[in-house]
Amino acid sequence: MSQSKLIQAVLLWCACSVSSFAADTQASSAPRRLVDKIVAVVNDDVITRYELSDRFGGITQQLKKQGTALPPPDVLEKQVLERMITDMLQAQFAKETGVRVDDAQLDKTLQHIAQDNNFPSLAAFRTKLEQDGVEFKKFREEIRGEIIANRLREREVDSKLVISDSEVDNYLAAQARQPGKGEEYQMAHILVLVPEQAGADKIQASRQKAEQALAQLQGGADFAQVAAGTSDAQDAMQGGNLGWRPADRVPVLFLDAVQKMKPGEISPVMRSPNGFHILKLIDKRSKDVPVVVSQTHARHILIKTSETVPENDAKNRLLEIKQRIESGADFAEQAKRYSEDGSASQGGDLGWISPGDTVPEFEGAMNALQPSQMSDAVQSGFGWHLIQVLERRNANVSTEQKKQQARMAIHTFKSDEAFQDWLRQLRDRAYVEYHLEQTVSQ
Repeated sequence: MSQSKLIQAVLLWCACSVSSFAADTQASSAPRRLVDKIVAVVNDDVITRYELSDRFGGITQQLKKQGTALPPPDVLEKQVLERMITDMLQAQFAKETGVRVDDAQLDKTLQHIAQDNNFPSLAAFRTKLEQDGVEFKKFREEIRGEIIANRLREREVDSKLVISDSEVDNYLAAQARQPGKGEEYQMAHILVLVPEQAGADKIQASRQKAEQALAQLQGGADFAQVAAGTSDAQDAMQGGNLGWRPADRVPVLFLDAVQKMKPGEISPVMRSPNGFHILKLIDKRSKDVPVVVSQTHARHILIKTSETVPENDAKNRLLEIKQRIESGADFAEQAKRYSEDGSASQGGDLGWISPGDTVPEFEGAMNALQPSQMSDAVQSGFGWHLIQVLERRNANVSTEQKKQQARMAIHTFKSDEAFQDWLRQLRDRAYVEYHLEQTVSQ
């Protein structure tokens, strides 16, 4: 999640006080409240009726705040429970594989959120939250969970994506042939996942579920309501809204559809490797392509975290390297020797970096540096980085820059697809037992 998206999530959380991923990060370590019933067993953990009711109430409040008509309570309850199971599985996996966020890093993130929302200090931000009825301790853990979820996705999905030069060339050639390549589209979607290695009967069941959703929409049902009650996508509870996307960051399957649609129209059911999609075009507009970008020439040293290398160990190793450099060791030689990144053979040199080329944590730390200045240890989903800025320039968008933008666009939709695949595999490996009977009340 980018910093701007994290802030949007924060503002929505403040308005609705919705429980999320973070509640599950403490599931195995915190004492559980004694409640009347268990509604699901997830590996060695459980989801209780109290927790489901709490999340259901928050989601209901969120949908009402958005002006979204509510799905039937039993349908929404099942959707909420499925989301809680997915969140819990991610939290369990994060704990098992050593993905954690220490208090110092969490405090820095909270300070950035406060600043980006025009509060003079974290204390003032906290006061405002508490005035709005938000318990700061709970909110703080929500943000920790958001960061953990983001790092988990970066480590397990994004860092493993491979995009070849031929893919980039083919993409650029296809874009050059596409009409409306200077357009941006605001879309919403519904995704009905097809289980991994599904047989014909399960594929047909997923198709029927999607066709039923389409029939509801064609009958005049609200798209956000149907998405909340049907979609398996992570944005289902936000009405499936994908926001504004330039044409070069829209999957080809979607782009072929929206280019033929008018705002307000809904696509037929579309099939992809992940499942079945329904798309709504909310609006479209012309995109102004920037001519000049600010680029940074930087190098770094990366120490990765893993199941055998905890975060503290990786950080300490990096700090030892930094101390040697400050004592006179050559940065490039240290990078060649110790960095666990593909740039190690070039002394950690990353070349010229444009905005958006790197993950937000790296870019934020890099942008705060002056030429020749070296950062402290910077954590991202890939591990711990030591960054040094060499120089900066303003540059016209070149062929290489266009290739990089294309690479980012390919990465965006490949990442979305791969993440859904990873979640599906995580779920397939898990033991999940349902004990859900009666529906919570609205």
